[in-house]
Amino acid sequence: MSNLAAKTSNNDEKVDEYTWENFENWIHCICIVNFDLELGQALEGIYPRHVTLTKQEITNICYLAFPDSNSGCMGDTTFIIRLPNSPGKNTRRDEHMQYNTKCVPVLQIHSSYYWGYVYFRQVKDNTLPRGYFQKSVVILTRLPFNNLFMKICNLLAPEYFEHGELSLEAACCNIERWPPPAPGETLNLPLLGLVFQIHIPQSNSNSPSRQLAALTETTENQIQTSVEDLNYFEILQPVLSHIHLLWELILTSEPLIVMATSPTHCSSMVLALTRIISPLKFCGDYRPYFTIHDSEFKQFTSKVQGPPPVVLGVTNPFFAKILHHWPHTIRLGNDLGQTQKFKLKKNGNSKMLDNGPGVYTTYKPFLQKDKNIIKKLISGVSSRRPFEVQSALLRRHLLELTQSFMIPLERYIASLMPLQKNISPFKAAPTPLPFNPDDFIATLEAAGPQLTTGIKGDWIGLYRKFFRSPNFNGWFNMRYTDLALKLQALHLEALSNADLKDWVQGKPEVEVVDMMLKIKDKITKCHEINIPVNDKVKEKLNQRLQDIISSLPDDLKNVFQVT
Repeated sequence: MSNLAAKTSNNDEKVDEYTWENFENWIHCICIVNFDLELGQALEGIYPRHVTLTKQEITNICYLAFPDSNSGCMGDTTFIIRLPNSPGKNTRRDEHMQYNTKCVPVLQIHSSYYWGYVYFRQVKDNTLPRGYFQKSVVILTRLPFNNLFMKICNLLAPEYFEHGELSLEAACCNIERWPPPAPGETLNLPLLGLVFQIHIPQSNSNSPSRQLAALTETTENQIQTSVEDLNYFEILQPVLSHIHLLWELILTSEPLIVMATSPTHCSSMVLALTRIISPLKFCGDYRPYFTIHDSEFKQFTSKVQGPPPVVLGVTNPFFAKILHHWPHTIRLGNDLGQTQKFKLKKNGNSKMLDNGPGVYTTYKPFLQKDKNIIKKLISGVSSRRPFEVQSALLRRHLLELTQSFMIPLERYIASLMPLQKNISPFKAAPTPLPFNPDDFIATLEAAGPQLTTGIKGDWIGLYRKFFRSPNFNGWFNMRYTDLALKLQALHLEALSNADLKDWVQGKPEVEVVDMMLKIKDKITKCHEINIPVNDKVKEKLNQRLQDIISSLPDDLKNVFQVT
């Protein structure tokens, strides 16, 4: 990019004028991590320069930005990290809260975590004391747009290595002009002479084909990209014959370690595993790449409390010893295309990982595996079926399996809604009925998963284990909140249609004032907590408010009309 320096010099005077509000909608900061002979991995720079990180955040980023020394990663290596932010830094921007209400659950922002997209370069350089150039560019963000940000990182890092900080300053200025992330809209994001065209899926659609269909025709410098596009089959191929067992482990938030020889492989496997229960959101913790230097290393390796519901991606062989008490481990080999050779091995002793690649567990699945889909995918390897097609087949199978599991739950929780005819405008809004696991189990004989899938097994046992997992808690809390908001909306609709002029007749003044204050509070909450009511209902509520005020004595009427 020959004219990059010239472009950036024109922006130098403007950089200080930026508020970086738009930039922070997308990216928290871009970090440069270098290897220092005296300090080890050290933070060399942050862009934009006003961004501050805590000492603990800097330490975690620095260690996660480099592969373990045993990995032997030469050249360029890319991978993804997920790390907790420091306490007190988990407040969400208004734009991010709006985004979360509209996007699909798996793409929601978690206010306690950052995502990091890492581009590490290690090449021989005899001019340096150690004889090697070792440096990483890390894009730190709240948004889990793994495909988009990895492509952006692949663009920015080589530019930085060639042109230095001028390229990052130019990129930051470009990003500051981006529109907010808006689910359901096609967005054009200009960056260093290119334009990334994206479509963020809304909560009512998580189909990749719909995402791509929403994109318009591109020009020569435009890059169409989905925000997240994991190649399921390529990543999961080594564990394909055990995919149903792994689906159960992820569904029930079992502790799981993924061991690989590089952070690229372990991070992609962890991300793919947490997505195999889509559209259900994985609500356990997960770290695509984790090191022994992490601030939570002691917590995760403690044998006193037992393994937490976490999926860890690791590359350091030391984890084989320190985490041997964890119940489930996937050990990936150097050859990731060994679909049929990958064996299931009993997790029996501390040296269980010395025997090479495999899935190590004593877990007994509740369900039988679907051998037909596995045979179909393996035959696709022999016939050289494109990976995109293989991924689509695997994704659809897992989607249908998850839907078969969740449909009875969705049907049951919908039954917890009180009847609309029982909603009175003159009483408090009702709440959903409580969730009773035994009542739900009783519905399965007539309306269980057998209606939508041919997979046999102990579905009831799997549901009971699921009820004890973070995934159930996350799903239930979200759905219960949805029901409560729906009931609030129905109550407001009933109130907007009520004849309050008639209701106030003969009512004590204190009761009338109380009703007026309640309506004012409900109108305020419509905006604060996104109660799903349309503008017509809001207008009618304001009219009902005026109906009550007009019935008050003149002294009170004047007070409330002013307020």
